[in-house]
Amino acid sequence: MSVNDTVLGWSERELGVEGRVLDVVRAPDPVLSTRGADVDPTDAATVRLAADLVATMRVSPGCVGLAANQVGVSARVFCVDVSEHPKTRDHHGTFVLCNAEVVESSRNEKAREGCMSVPDLTGDVKRSSRVVVRGQLPGSGEEVTVTANAFEARALQHEIDHTDGFLFVDRVAGAHAIHPRKTYL
Repeated sequence: MSVNDTVLGWSERELGVEGRVLDVVRAPDPVLSTRGADVDPTDAATVRLAADLVATMRVSPGCVGLAANQVGVSARVFCVDVSEHPKTRDHHGTFVLCNAEVVESSRNEKAREGCMSVPDLTGDVKRSSRVVVRGQLPGSGEEVTVTANAFEARALQHEIDHTDGFLFVDRVAGAHAIHPRKTYL
């Protein structure tokens, strides 16, 4: 099985614990601007956090990723699932990564981003449209490498930014690139 297949075949059922829905913190909460601590992906608290992140993402309309910082925990853990988003071309389904980092990137593109922790704004952010990310799966601690393109690549970079203490508003080119969020009924 290739490393991408390992992530593609992953499911939160492997965590062996039912996730709880947590409250999402909003800017300017200081935890959002704090680099998260590296975690032991096999630790029971990390596994519980991973399950909670997935559960919280699942009940949040339009959410394609959620980082530990966003639920008030300063840790380098996040989940992603872009499979239902209309901008998605290819994806790896739902997965959680611990201690993740971008190890390769290419082809920068500017696109609009939003965030549950900054609910009233969106912003134009330049990010790589192809990334290779290395991280560890919660529970097993297995190191995996994910090659992602387009929207999934953007989501991974957005979540890794959260674990590093950055919001998308920290990445915009200036005030002209921040916009009020449009609400659709």
